[in-house]
Amino acid sequence: TSMEVVLYYRPHEKDLIKLQKFAEAAVKDFPIRQLPRFTPWFPNDLYRLPLKPKKQPPVISCEEAEELKQLSTPSEYVTGSSGYDCTKSLLEFQSNVKRRHLSQALTVHKPVDLDNQGEPPPNGKQKLKRSWSVSVPSPKLKEKILPLSQELQNNLERLKLHAFYRAKWTIEQSICNDQNLEDVWIKLNRLIKHNELPSCNATIQRSVGQIWIFCDILYCEYVRNILREKLSLTDKMNLLVHRFGIIFSL
Repeated sequence: TSMEVVLYYRPHEKDLIKLQKFAEAAVKDFPIRQLPRFTPWFPNDLYRLPLKPKKQPPVISCEEAEELKQLSTPSEYVTGSSGYDCTKSLLEFQSNVKRRHLSQALTVHKPVDLDNQGEPPPNGKQKLKRSWSVSVPSPKLKEKILPLSQELQNNLERLKLHAFYRAKWTIEQSICNDQNLEDVWIKLNRLIKHNELPSCNATIQRSVGQIWIFCDILYCEYVRNILREKLSLTDKMNLLVHRFGIIFSL
């Protein structure tokens, strides 16, 4: 096979022999170098690894595995107005289940009685009943977020607070506009589930009759406007920051 080569050169380079050798070298195939066989720089012995666990992995007997399987069996679905509370049947959210280490949890022989959770304790002290709802980040809301008001900006500058400090709105029965606090909690859970409240997590404190909504100060005014519109709340709400108290009212 033949190939036509066009060579451009400067006027002062008139040595045809050098130009010919330069052109031949340009179209010559590159030499292929045989790579040496790879040799690892660490011991390549699967039976003698340089790093080993300090302790042996835990061993669970068949009896203990069967007990854990019974404890983790999901309870029957509860219908009715209280079915929205997804933490009701989870053991780790029960008031009488203490946190244990793995070794201690494996020695549990008596399952937790979920049917008696609503009964008052024998000593007469009523335990606090709380539920949580947590949102996930949504980048679609960034276009709807407006800059903070001048009053809130002045308060942040005076208190030397960053816009990403966590703050808390409080919903009480008095601002629910003839709504039940539990109904407001259900609506709030729907808003958080559909990512309409950025950076928010909420909890209902049934023992004191309040709902707490935590959010970044950067989104607090946007969150307040959504709460007023979607939950039909009346009157002003106070924005609280830990160790600083009320820093803003809206």
